Amino acid sequence: MPISNGKKTSPDIAFAKDVLFLESEAIKNLIDRLDHNFQRAVDLIFNCKGRVVVTGIGKAGIIGQKISATLASTGTPSYWIHSSEARHGDLGRVVVDDIVLALSNSGETEVVTLLPFVKQIGAKVIAITGNNKSSLAQYSDVVLDIGKIEEPCPLGLAPSASSTAMLALGDALSLTIFKKRNLSKEDYAFYHPGGELGRKLLTVEMVMRKGEENPVADEDALLSAVLKIMTETVGKPGAVSIIDKQNKLVGFFTDGDLRRHLKNGVSLRGRVKEFMTRSPKVINARCLVAEAYKILKEYKIDQIPVIDDSYTPVGIIDVQDLLEVGI
Repeated sequence: MPISNGKKTSPDIAFAKDVLFLESEAIKNLIDRLDHNFQRAVDLIFNCKGRVVVTGIGKAGIIGQKISATLASTGTPSYWIHSSEARHGDLGRVVVDDIVLALSNSGETEVVTLLPFVKQIGAKVIAITGNNKSSLAQYSDVVLDIGKIEEPCPLGLAPSASSTAMLALGDALSLTIFKKRNLSKEDYAFYHPGGELGRKLLTVEMVMRKGEENPVADEDALLSAVLKIMTETVGKPGAVSIIDKQNKLVGFFTDGDLRRHLKNGVSLRGRVKEFMTRSPKVINARCLVAEAYKILKEYKIDQIPVIDDSYTPVGIIDVQDLLEVGI
C-alpha cells in the first residue's frame, strides 16, 4: 500500500489512493511477465490473414471492446462479439483465417463454451487471463497471463485492477503490432477520417482541389482568358495557378488581385504575368492540413497553390475546404 506523506487525509481519499496504487502496481507487474508468449501473440496477429475477433463477458468484455477498437484504428482488422451472443449465431462470423482474442480473468466464464467450436472452425485462440491453468488457457494456442491480481474492491470481488491490467496489456499488444506495421501518419489518418485525431493528420493531398477543380494558366495568357478559366472552373475557387513553359509554378492570380488592379483601370488584354502575385505562399501536397491552415491564418489569405516536389502545381487549398473537414 502507498506510504503516507504525513499529511492528514480523509478516509475516502486514502482509500482512493490505495485503489490507484493497486491498479498502477497491476500494470507495473506486467512488465516482467512479458515473454515469448507475448511475442507469439504479436507474430500471430501481425501475420493474420483474417480478422482479430475479440470476445469476453462482463467487465472483461467491455475491455475487449476497447482493445478491438484500438486494433482496428491502428491497422489491424478487428471486431468484437459478445460471448453469449456468439452462442446464438454470431459464431458464424468467425472463419479459419481469424484469430480469436478471448478475455477472462478467471478463465472459467461463458467464453470457454465457445472455444471447442472455434477450434473446429480452425481459428487460432489467444487468451488474456489471470489463470494459466484454467479451461480458457487449456483451449488457447497462446496464453497472455496477467497473474493473480489483488482487486482493491472492499470485498475483493469487483474487477478493477485486473481489468486495468487487461486494458494495458491490450494496448501493449495493439501498439506493438502498430509499430511493427510501420504505418505512416497518413495511414493512421485514413482510419480516423471523422475525429480530431484524423483532422490533425489529414494531408493536403487528401483535401485539396485537383483535376478539373484546379485551374492552371500559362504566364503569357491574356488576363481575359484567365478570368474565363476562373469563372468556368468547377467549384470556382477564385484563384488560378500560373505556370511557365516547363509547367513550374511562377505565380498565383486571385479574385483579390483582380479587384486591386481594376481600381487602376487595368486592361483585360494584358498578360496575366503582369498582374499575378509572384513567389506566392505555397504548400507541398504531402504536408499536413494543419500547416495549410497556419499559412492561411498567418498571411490572411483564402487560397494556397499546392505543389509537388518538382514545383508543379497539383492542386489548390481553399479556406472553405478546411472548414468542410472541421479544421
